[in-house]
Amino acid sequence: MNLIMMITRTGVFSVIFVVIPLYCGIDPFRQSAISSFPDFKAYRVDFSLWSLLPFEKDVHNLLEKSEIRFRNELQGPESITFDLLGRGPYTGVADGRILFWNGHSWTTFAYASPNWSEICDWRASSLSYLKNEHICGRPLGIRFNKKTGELYIADAYFGILKVGPQGGLATPITTEVQGVPFKFISDLDIDEYGNVYFTDSSTIYQRRDFMQLTFAGENSGRVLKYNPETEETTVLARNLQYPIGVSVSKDGSFFVFCEGSLGRLSKYWLKGEKAGTSEVLAILHGFPENVRTNENGELWVAINYRRSIYAHLSGLHPKIREFMLKLPIPASFHYLLHIGGWPHGIVVKYSPDGKILKILEDKRGKFVKSVTEVAEIDGKLWIGSLLMPSVAVYSLDGSK
Repeated sequence: MNLIMMITRTGVFSVIFVVIPLYCGIDPFRQSAISSFPDFKAYRVDFSLWSLLPFEKDVHNLLEKSEIRFRNELQGPESITFDLLGRGPYTGVADGRILFWNGHSWTTFAYASPNWSEICDWRASSLSYLKNEHICGRPLGIRFNKKTGELYIADAYFGILKVGPQGGLATPITTEVQGVPFKFISDLDIDEYGNVYFTDSSTIYQRRDFMQLTFAGENSGRVLKYNPETEETTVLARNLQYPIGVSVSKDGSFFVFCEGSLGRLSKYWLKGEKAGTSEVLAILHGFPENVRTNENGELWVAINYRRSIYAHLSGLHPKIREFMLKLPIPASFHYLLHIGGWPHGIVVKYSPDGKILKILEDKRGKFVKSVTEVAEIDGKLWIGSLLMPSVAVYSLDGSK
């Protein structure tokens, strides 16, 4: 009897030992994070040493003092700006529109997509806009040209566009480089001559596949320039791992851009002896989004989350990361592991030479769960988020 029970148990364990790896390998219900990406490949992310990460923290959790505005009146206000008369804010949202706050309510100011229709309504159901992003557009970075008053739009699907002060359907100004269409436009800025500097985060993944791009760590990203006089688009930096935000310095001698996967802020020189070269300006606390230059020439960097031990180790070991991603575990779970378990926002102010001047956090993710941009306007930080249905406003003097 004991022998039979022993054989039975051994058989059960043997079956489990065979079935579980087989189930994980086949993923019959397509539950893995990369089940829809048969050509997925994980790349090594050459992070800086863990010991070189910034040690500065906001011990007072000051972002919890932010005022949450426009709750549930809009979805995913990634980038925030004000026009030359100080009116606004203006912001691009999940359904593809650019919205304008007229002091009483949000109104539609512009569209990036000529095919925008009622199917783009983000309120239909949670995250329903994702499946139609390529139709509706997804405006990310937005900036006003300080000379012409035109609003420039970095749309993830429709390229770089502009629209006049009256709004309406935006006009594309560049949608490709060297005959190859852009895949994932993220952010832009404009210098005093009207040149547009912008990022194409990937030539493989679209914006709606941002989690897979985060997991892959691939290096097809680029920083580009559009010259309005020649109407030419050129590549300034290539082989980048998820480049995102970009901002021209106050004196116009350089611009900075964020490298998402590597978690660093880099400087590209436009003038002087170093013109045409780039260098690392700062190692960041985690995964950056947009960067904005304030009136003093300082740089506000939005950091969506701190680098976790899991993200650090899996970045250095792509084969292990790819194995983990093939397990029948949803992408959302892997993403939570990647960001350290829960969403939490950080904003950091840097000097033009890369020194940390101020850091603000919401470690618990109580109010500011996600940060994609920080715009300093008249003593207040306007904090945008790709994922949140609101805008956070933080007063630098500590008041709300």
